[in-house]
Amino acid sequence: MSTPARPANRHHKRPRGEGQWALGYREPLNKNEENKKNDDGLNVRQRIIDVYSKRGFDSIDPADLRGRFRWYGLYTQRKPGIDGGKTAILEPEELDDRYFMLRVRIDGGQLDLEQLRVIADISNEYARGTADITDRQNIQLHWIEVESVPDIWERLEAVGLSTMEACGDTPRVILGCPLAGIDADETIDGTQQIHDINERYIGQKEFSNLPRKFKSAISGCTAHCTVHEINDIAFVGVVNEQGEQGFDVWVGGGLSTNPMFAKRLGAFVRPEQVHEVWAGICGIFRDYGYRRLRHRARIKFLVNDWGAEKFRQVLESDYLGYALADGPAPALPRGGRRDHVGVHPQKDGNFYVGFAPKVGRVDGDKLHRIADIAERHGATRVRTTVEQKMVILDVAPDQVDSIVKELEAADLQVNPSTFRRQTMACTGIEFCKLAIVETKATASDLIDELERRLPDFTEPLTINVNGCPNSCARIQVADIGLKGQLVVNDQGEQVEGFQVHLGGSIGLNPNFGRKVRGLKATAEELPDYVERVVRNFEKQKNEGETFSEWVQRADEADLK
Repeated sequence: MSTPARPANRHHKRPRGEGQWALGYREPLNKNEENKKNDDGLNVRQRIIDVYSKRGFDSIDPADLRGRFRWYGLYTQRKPGIDGGKTAILEPEELDDRYFMLRVRIDGGQLDLEQLRVIADISNEYARGTADITDRQNIQLHWIEVESVPDIWERLEAVGLSTMEACGDTPRVILGCPLAGIDADETIDGTQQIHDINERYIGQKEFSNLPRKFKSAISGCTAHCTVHEINDIAFVGVVNEQGEQGFDVWVGGGLSTNPMFAKRLGAFVRPEQVHEVWAGICGIFRDYGYRRLRHRARIKFLVNDWGAEKFRQVLESDYLGYALADGPAPALPRGGRRDHVGVHPQKDGNFYVGFAPKVGRVDGDKLHRIADIAERHGATRVRTTVEQKMVILDVAPDQVDSIVKELEAADLQVNPSTFRRQTMACTGIEFCKLAIVETKATASDLIDELERRLPDFTEPLTINVNGCPNSCARIQVADIGLKGQLVVNDQGEQVEGFQVHLGGSIGLNPNFGRKVRGLKATAEELPDYVERVVRNFEKQKNEGETFSEWVQRADEADLK
């Protein structure tokens, strides 16, 4: 007996659009998109200068305060005294303090001494001395009042610095190797490409309304210090079969709660093409990115759905108007640590000196001291790194011993322990409205304890401390990644603690680490826990085996 045909479902709903402009879905689909449609974020600058700085905090339109202010690097900071258990419960206006975090955009991490001193002066005069070097080469200040912002901008812009598009749904700071142009081993110097993109596109309304933030990196560093695997777009220095220097392009990396590694497009990008390719990829994101749901709005979701082949085809046919040549993959990163700490030769016979402030935390006086030390030793250029560290360039051979001595006297370690060198921490509950736990002091105390307990440990080991699940401190690609949450201690009390991720890595064997069921530690237990795991690694590791490789094969009991 034949089955009767089913009647057509008259109530079948059409698939909901993802908010992709190129497909006609331009209606605002959430509050953020509505705010951007109502007024471009870049327009808030004039209101800050003309209205808010004159009338004060209470005059600020909420859509500007918690939205468009970000287009100029301004976030309200967390009101003191609100514990982490209330982070996800309270409304934004209940979490807001009347002060701001201000992010100074430092593309490629490049500063001269005048710029460094201006940031130091702003820190001391307007930010209660605060200054944090971020893992994206910026410097963040706190306790900023809206009344001070126009003067801060004037001072920064007078020396070629800016806070424009340091935050928001924009192309944020472009990472670059701090040794660009001076490293004897570099594949190509990406400085001009960073400059080209800045001059052409940053602050232009063509790209000031993206679905979400857009993180870029351009580098020819053989250590791969700009971590191209986890950026939205990255250009990595390569040399093709004809011996030409250029870049391999990667798209769609990012961490947070849905971590993904970037995909190679397989294209060889000549130096003069970089800005066009960057703009084409940024344009695809603007037009096809998923705007309906904020948590799916990063470019990694689009790249994951399309695949590299389709993405490249759309880029070439619809945005560039020409085909890119195929090209080689980058060489593997040179062995050891992917950073620039210590004293090393430049290609011109001088030396660079990389040093480690503790978890990126400095202050206005310390920034002045760094500038003074550099100047006394004939150096005029300093750099920030993506590991929350700094580098002084152009130190003459006969000045090296003296500059190292002065830096270390200021607790700026040139020859730091593994723990000082490779521990990072996000802003944490002290200032961040998303955080659940304290991070900077916890990580700093952890470093001190591990140096005391394990003075002879010298293996590479990254410890990344994050105050919430958003992974600003890159917990999924750390050897030991610590994700802040509230946990129950032995007395049954709810206290600050961390979920532990182990064995994450990038480079030769990229992976997002191993989560052991139920593996958590209170902040108080952290030194005991890390010491125990590190000692197990030392006892069990094979010759040449990294911590990440050991974690993949270790018994769960040895990881607890």
